Amino acid sequence: MAFARVYAMLIIPAIDILGGRCVRLRRGDPSTAVVYEEDPAVVAVKWERAGARWLHVVDLDGAFRGVPHNLEAVGRILQSVRIPVQFGGGIRNRAALEQVFDVGVSRAILGTKALADPDFLSEATRQFQDRIAVALDVKSRRVAVEGWLTTLPLDFLEAAKILVESGVRRLIYTDVSRDGAMTGPDLSGLTSLLDTVGVPVIASGGVSSMSDLEQLAQLAPKGLEGVIIGRALYEGRIDLAGAIARFL
Repeated sequence: MAFARVYAMLIIPAIDILGGRCVRLRRGDPSTAVVYEEDPAVVAVKWERAGARWLHVVDLDGAFRGVPHNLEAVGRILQSVRIPVQFGGGIRNRAALEQVFDVGVSRAILGTKALADPDFLSEATRQFQDRIAVALDVKSRRVAVEGWLTTLPLDFLEAAKILVESGVRRLIYTDVSRDGAMTGPDLSGLTSLLDTVGVPVIASGGVSSMSDLEQLAQLAPKGLEGVIIGRALYEGRIDLAGAIARFL
């Protein structure tokens, strides 16, 4: 029996913060929030001890309100772990970006503002280079913004081209319909994206099993750098230490 070759990719645990607590949403809907831990720093330490090399932290309040709102909780995470943190949620101007970096975040994730303000994006990528990533959030091939509450009349592949031409060096791709739903990753969308851009891509949304990770790993040669996992870790469907050992 033939086995697929295993390619290396980062396994990145997600920590979503709403009202200062670690939660998970289904398809970005705040009414579906499930609280997994009162203190996100406790979760961060758990994932670091399991072998995580990066953490993906999202300020959901910031995403909905348009300005970072949970930086105190993020600061506790950064004081509790030694591994780097990538952070997004409400970073829509220069002041917010500098505030996030001042807290100690290693990589800032821009979303809405990246497409709405090309000058801000170009300036950010020029000054901070690889420390900037852009979240490409997609609903039915269209770009979703403002905490996924609004959809732009822009195809995600066209958006990706614009972002890369603006100097973006890394994209984080999320199929919103799959986020928190554990229905499997969007392999078709990811493949199209990887065939379109020449920058590293991190996948997010829908991962529910080791089988999903095996399929995603086959895209590593095309430029898939890693995968963000949330609910499947919190509900024990994927063992973080085992997944890291498998794809390290």
